[in-house]
Amino acid sequence: MRQAVGIKFENNLKTYFFDPRGLDIRKGDFCVVETALGMEVGEVVRKIFPFPEKGNVRPVIRLVQEIDRLQLQANREKERVAFEVARQKIAEHKLTMKLLKAHYTLDRGRLLFYFGSEDRVDFRNLVKDLASIFRARIELRQMGVRDEAGMMGGCGICGRRLCCSSFLMNFEPISIKMAKEQNLALNSAKISGVCGRLMCCLAYEYSTYHRLVKRLPKKGSKILTHRGPGKILEIDIFTDSIRLELQDGKEILLNQAEFDRLFL
Repeated sequence: MRQAVGIKFENNLKTYFFDPRGLDIRKGDFCVVETALGMEVGEVVRKIFPFPEKGNVRPVIRLVQEIDRLQLQANREKERVAFEVARQKIAEHKLTMKLLKAHYTLDRGRLLFYFGSEDRVDFRNLVKDLASIFRARIELRQMGVRDEAGMMGGCGICGRRLCCSSFLMNFEPISIKMAKEQNLALNSAKISGVCGRLMCCLAYEYSTYHRLVKRLPKKGSKILTHRGPGKILEIDIFTDSIRLELQDGKEILLNQAEFDRLFL
């Protein structure tokens, strides 16, 4: 059975698998690999393991050497220059783009620019200008608002690092129904993330809330108890209790067991 190592790249939370080719590679090492974009440096996050999956696995070229570290450092400087030049060119072409990041592959064979925009952008003339300046293959990639937040990073209203920039690799569909079933205030400022979309964490406990809510009757429903007709005013799934208004206007608080006993 062949082997593989798991490698992650900067600003990318996904793990990619490469053939170690018999090299002594350990977790935490940095390796030079050939990717779809070109040569890149990545960190080993999973040590060598049996890899049963079918399909081709690209090989690890080598462990990072001093010359590679110097090249990376030089690339970071050139990326800063490229970023400023591209921002000026975007202004000259009057494009509705927000430039996010410039990135050189290790061998500088390709220069990527990541940008955000609410509209579809025709950047063909911009690419021609940048290619003539940097003498490299230019690629522009438009990012969605959630991907943009993940790339740029930041803190959420919880005070912790954004999920999308720390561990969340895939974006699940989020709906306002999730906030409603969790009895959250439908205030966009409180249930929206820095990207302006509904917070990803609304989905983390939704299945649990959904299951617990199904065990209890709906808010506003009318029931008949040993004490007479009543209307459910509030359901608290945390304490497993129900606040009930009886016909005479009296309110009572019941836990689930008491509620079951009240039913005729």
